[in-house]
Amino acid sequence: MRHFLTLRDFSKEEILEMIALGQKIKAQTKKKQYVPYMEHQTLAMIFEKNSTRTRVSFETGIYQLGGVGLFLSSNDIQLGRGEPMRDTARVISRMVDMVMIRTYSQSKLDEFAAYSKVPVINGLTDEYHPVQLMADYLTMLESGKGDNPVCAYIGDGNNMAHSWLMLASKLGFELRIATPKGYECDASIIADAMEFAKESGAKITISNDPAEAVIDADVVTTDTWVSMGQEDEKEKRVAAFSGYIVDDAMMQRAKKDAIFLHCLPAYRGYEVSESVLEAHAETVFTEAENRLHAQKGVMVWLDQNR
Repeated sequence: MRHFLTLRDFSKEEILEMIALGQKIKAQTKKKQYVPYMEHQTLAMIFEKNSTRTRVSFETGIYQLGGVGLFLSSNDIQLGRGEPMRDTARVISRMVDMVMIRTYSQSKLDEFAAYSKVPVINGLTDEYHPVQLMADYLTMLESGKGDNPVCAYIGDGNNMAHSWLMLASKLGFELRIATPKGYECDASIIADAMEFAKESGAKITISNDPAEAVIDADVVTTDTWVSMGQEDEKEKRVAAFSGYIVDDAMMQRAKKDAIFLHCLPAYRGYEVSESVLEAHAETVFTEAENRLHAQKGVMVWLDQNR
C-alpha cells in the first residue's frame, strides 16, 4: 500500500504514471464518460485548514469516479477534542477506502499515515503541497511546457516552493527559486532536492534575485506572501517581499511565450499584478480545474497500487 504524502516518495516514472492517468480521466470526463474506477468507495476528507479548491476538487473527483466523499472538519470529529491522531487514523481507516488530510504539520499527516489501513493523501501541510504540483505539471504539459522546461518560482520559501523542489528534482528539469533573505526554503529540503537532482539531471538554483531567476524562463510561478496562519505577520512580510511582485516588467524578462502559474487564492498587487494575472487567467484557472483531474489520477493510481 502506498500513501501520497510528498513527491519525494515517488520515482519519475510513478509521477508520470499518475499524471497520465489524470490526463486520460480528464479526456473521458470532458466527453461525459464517467468511468467508475472507484465504484462504491469512500474518501474521508479531514480538514484542519479551510479550502475552496481542495474540498471541491476531491469531493467532485471521488463522486465522478463512482464513490462518495465525506467532509470531516476537525470541529466535527473527536480529533478536534483532543483524540490522538493515531487513534483517529485507526478508527477512520477501518471504515473508509481512502483518506485525504489538509492540516498544518507534516508530522501529524505522517503519524496518521503510519497508523492508517488505507492510502492517505496530503491535501496540504505547512511543509508540502504535492497535489497542487501534480495539477501544475498537468497544466504545463497541456501548455506545451512539459518538455525540459525552465521554471522560476518567485516569493516565499514555503510549502509550494518545497513541492516545486521535489517535482523538479524528480523529473529532471531546471528550477530557479528566488526568495527574500530570511524567507528561504528549508535547508534540509534543498539538500534532499540536490541529491535527487544528481540522479535526474535537474538544475536547481537558489537565490535572492527574482529579476535574474526569471530570465528566459518558460514558466513563472508564485504563491501568496501571507499563508493561512501568518496573518499577524502581514505588514512585516509585505515589506520584506518588496520587489518580488510578478508584474509585467518581470514577465518581460521571461520568454515571450512563457506561462504564469498561481495555486490561488491570488492577492493582486502583492505577489502578482492585476495585469499579469488577467493576461494569464485562462492558464491559471485551467490550473485550478486541473486539481480535479490530477487528483483523480492520484486516487486511482493509489487504488491500483494497494
